Amino acid sequence: MQADDSIRQPADPARRHALGALGSLGVIALAGCGGGGSDSSSASLLGTSAAAAAASTTTTAAATGTSSGTSSGTSTTTTTTTTSSSSSSCPATPTETAGPYPADGSTASNQKLNALVLSGIVRSDIRTSVGSASAVAPGVQMTITLTLVNTKNSCAPLEGYAVYLWHCTRDGNYSMYSTGVTAENFLRGIQVSDSSGKVTFTTIFPGCYSGRWPHVHFEVYPNLTAATDSSAVSDYALVTQLAMPAAACTQVYGVVSGYEASVGNFANATLASDNVFGNDSAALQLATVSGSVANGFTTALQVGVAV
Repeated sequence: MQADDSIRQPADPARRHALGALGSLGVIALAGCGGGGSDSSSASLLGTSAAAAAASTTTTAAATGTSSGTSSGTSTTTTTTTTSSSSSSCPATPTETAGPYPADGSTASNQKLNALVLSGIVRSDIRTSVGSASAVAPGVQMTITLTLVNTKNSCAPLEGYAVYLWHCTRDGNYSMYSTGVTAENFLRGIQVSDSSGKVTFTTIFPGCYSGRWPHVHFEVYPNLTAATDSSAVSDYALVTQLAMPAAACTQVYGVVSGYEASVGNFANATLASDNVFGNDSAALQLATVSGSVANGFTTALQVGVAV
C-alpha cells in the first residue's frame, strides 16, 4: 500500500506567466478512489463543483458513504494549499501536493523519475505502458474528462493547455515506483486541451490504499512544450487532485475481483479527514461519475485555473 503525503510547491507564478507567453501547445491534469458495497447496473453517482453537491442526496455526498475512521498514512505532513482569485461561477480548483509518485522530473521518494519525456506518453488511453514495456493495468474501465476554464476571464475555456494525469492501480500501487511495477509506466499520460478546454483519458477505476481517500492526480501546464521540457521541472499552472465519489466506489470495491484490498482501506477513510481534501473545499475537487461495472464509468470535473 502507498502513502501519498509528500509536498511539492507550485511553480513560481512569474515563471508560469512567462511560459504562458510561449505559445499554444498543451496542458495536463489528473485523480483516484475507494469503497465497499453492492453492484448497481447504471447510475448517476455524484456532483462536482458546487458546494451544494456534497450535501443532499445519498449519492451526492462522497464523505457520507464511508465510516468515520481517520487517515492512517505513515506521515502526518499536511499539504500546502493556495486559493486563487476566481469568479463566483467558476471558482479556482485548490492547489494540492503532487504526492510522492509524480514521475514529472522532480525529486520524489528519493528518486528523480520523469514519465513526461517518454516517447508515446502523449496519449489518451493510459491503461498500457509505453516504450519497451507493454503491460496492461487491469481494472474496471473508466473515462476521465477534465474541462479547463480560466477563472480570471469569465470562465473561458483554456485551449492548448497540457494535462499530465496519473493514479494508482487497482491494488493501490504506482507505476515506476511501487514494488512489482517499477518497470511499468501505465496509468500515466498527457493530453492537450481542445477548443472547449477538454481533455479525455481512458483508464481504470483506481483502488483505495491505506491513509488516503480515492483520488487521481493531475498537473496543468501552459502548453505541451512546458510539460515535456526535461530542463524545466514544475513549470505547471496548477497541480491538484480529483476526488472520487463514495457511491461510485461502492459499486466497485468488494464487488469486482482485484479490488479486495480497497474494501478495508475505504472503510477507514473519510473525505473530511483526508490529509489532502480535508484541508480544502472538497466539493471543488469531487468528480461527477456515471455508469456501471459492466459498462464502465464516465468521470468528469471542471477545473478552474487562474491564468
